[in-house]
Amino acid sequence: MSPVLAGVLQMLALIAALALAYRPLGDYMARVYSSDKHLRVEKWIYKGIGANPNTEMRWPAYLRGVLAFSAVSVFFLYLLQRIQGHLPGSLGFQAIDPDQAFNTAASFVSNTNWQSYYGEQAMGHVVQTAGLAVQNFVSAAVGIAVAVALVRGFARSRTGELGNFWSDLVRGTIRILVPIAALSAVILVACGAIQNFSGIHEVGQFFGGSQQWNGGAVASQEAIKELGTNGGGYFNANSAHPFENPTPFTNLFEIFLILVIPFALTRTFGVMVGSVKQGYAILATMATIWIGFTALMMATEFHHHGPAFDLAGGAMEGKETRFGVGGSSIFAVATTLTSTGAVNSFHSSFTGLGGGITMLGMQLGEIAPGGTGSGLYGMLIMAVIAVFIAGLMVGRTPEYLGKKIGTREMKLAAIYILITPALVLVFTAAAMALPTPGNSMTNSGAHGFSEILYAYTSGANNNGSAFAGLNADTQWFNTTIGLAMLLGRFLPIVFVLALAGSLAEQRPVPVTAGTLRTEKPLFTGLLVGAILIITGLTYFPALALGPLAEGLAS
Repeated sequence: MSPVLAGVLQMLALIAALALAYRPLGDYMARVYSSDKHLRVEKWIYKGIGANPNTEMRWPAYLRGVLAFSAVSVFFLYLLQRIQGHLPGSLGFQAIDPDQAFNTAASFVSNTNWQSYYGEQAMGHVVQTAGLAVQNFVSAAVGIAVAVALVRGFARSRTGELGNFWSDLVRGTIRILVPIAALSAVILVACGAIQNFSGIHEVGQFFGGSQQWNGGAVASQEAIKELGTNGGGYFNANSAHPFENPTPFTNLFEIFLILVIPFALTRTFGVMVGSVKQGYAILATMATIWIGFTALMMATEFHHHGPAFDLAGGAMEGKETRFGVGGSSIFAVATTLTSTGAVNSFHSSFTGLGGGITMLGMQLGEIAPGGTGSGLYGMLIMAVIAVFIAGLMVGRTPEYLGKKIGTREMKLAAIYILITPALVLVFTAAAMALPTPGNSMTNSGAHGFSEILYAYTSGANNNGSAFAGLNADTQWFNTTIGLAMLLGRFLPIVFVLALAGSLAEQRPVPVTAGTLRTEKPLFTGLLVGAILIITGLTYFPALALGPLAEGLAS
């Protein structure tokens, strides 16, 4: 079987698996967030944290819950790293340096999972499981909760109430993420991923020296790392490591975990607003971009010219032979179009245009299908923008799902889409202008610029993957990327929840002959076009200096 055909068959199998899970999982999540009943374990949690799950919140209160919980999470994870040397199961590792501890705490709480450290050489069992793995669950649950709050803003009228953050957080964790992650961990263990709390082992003799391998609760962390679109690896090699991702089957299964909740949330959205066709329109937009980007990535990586590439069946540098170009390309697109950041190959070794595709996927805002929750609310913001553009074309007040998109709504949506590009471009410009940050670049020229542009794109968009050619473990990069991750996560959430509150207060607008049919393919095309044009106008100058220049020169 040719490598190209193998890649296409993997893609078809993945689409079939996602299609089978789409309706049952989407309907189940809609029931979870619409139910007024609480499980016994959930009641214990509410009692422990002193929350009343039945109290409805307006958007400022909901936002305070998100920010307060996340602030406490950052502090706890920072503290856990700083006292690691005194914890049991530390494997002899000492406390993490303050700047790196801040970067890691910001990273995992913001669902970014950027890592400027070698996991197997820095973190003991307690920090990995009680710190990082816990944040993999709750940071994903926060994202889903914010998305559900925005959906309620569209679904409700003449009220500013968006639900209860604490209830949404706990339900998302207990009823959705924990059961699926537990089952997925069992599957990964059965397929060869490790799950233990063993120490450090010296293995064999290699070129006159020995190699040290850690044990760890890898399968359980790998499951939620992908399911929650987190991406932080137990090992520095991440999902290229055989302990995390042993076989071609686990590779495809992990891609499935990355995509299943973000895609299924479009069904949840359709059910909760009372029109599954609206969910299908958002799904079609996400799927069009995802399939298009995957096809482009395979084309660039399979058909790059040269005798070495031809003999290897494609551009194999930096890719695992057990996954090949097809499995690596699908994984790379899935992680950079979501907020996962896991890698099974090194994006710095992709062709110039292939590396540009991974970067552009993040710069779209990671909305196709995006992160757990963040993908849906990001795409709905873009839908509001597209509806406004359509309204300008025909000269009438834009409407979406029975809600008028007025001046206030457009200001909130516009600020949302400007925040992340501003963070990426300002931090990249500062790093290139100052003398010290440039010393971290492994390469010079266009590729070196791409390393820094990729780092801030990954951080501000809460992705977490890296070009793997940049030494980011410096005070400058630990601090600035940490700030980019926190601001890139929580500033947009402020405007998402404000928009949700504004929409929930409105009276529903009746459908007329002039209403734009947002469930039709025409709107899907308009939405795809708006996303690509807005992203292109924003980032094209920076991309032209980096991956485009490199790709055209090769």
